[in-house]
Amino acid sequence: MGIDPITLEGRRVRLEPLSLSHHAALCVAGLDFELWRWSPRNVRTPKDMRAYIEQALADQARGTSLPFATIDRLSGKVIGSTRFLNMDASNLRVEIGGTWLGKMWQRTGANTEAKYLMLCHAFEALGCLRVEFKTDSLNRQSREAILRLGAKEEGTLRNHMLTWSGRIRHTVYYSIIDSEWPEVKARLEQRLNGGSQKVQ
Repeated sequence: MGIDPITLEGRRVRLEPLSLSHHAALCVAGLDFELWRWSPRNVRTPKDMRAYIEQALADQARGTSLPFATIDRLSGKVIGSTRFLNMDASNLRVEIGGTWLGKMWQRTGANTEAKYLMLCHAFEALGCLRVEFKTDSLNRQSREAILRLGAKEEGTLRNHMLTWSGRIRHTVYYSIIDSEWPEVKARLEQRLNGGSQKVQ
């Protein structure tokens, strides 16, 4: 499983390797309390955002994460971030997570296309058998979005982690496996090409 930085490009968005050069633009897009409401960590200041990026890059150096800056291709603006997490080469498994978009780019199709690009890379380039997603049990919007991708809900890990507020989080896990990917891919392509389902 390759973990070298890579750029993934679609019609709406480009996912390029995250670096500290994205810091200022990510602050513009992402210093919004609501974006971090359900996150284990709180990013409210430029210092917090720098620490967020540095942690992602440290995880990348350890070979467990591949973080991206999400770029709106039309404007060239940095609009958010996402990443491959918990990369497990021996078991051909990755997680897609750490995903957020600035408010004005939510429900524009940017998230759907970013997930599509990452799923294509995971199953078709990395040869994954399984792609995981997880979210806070209270984050209804995220849970619905993951299901719309075509992932299957697997269960809830109770008292899974402490969030930045001290709240104990229950985490819901989802997955797509390799045998499901062709059907999931076809449905996502229909959505991205103007199918009847509303994009996220």
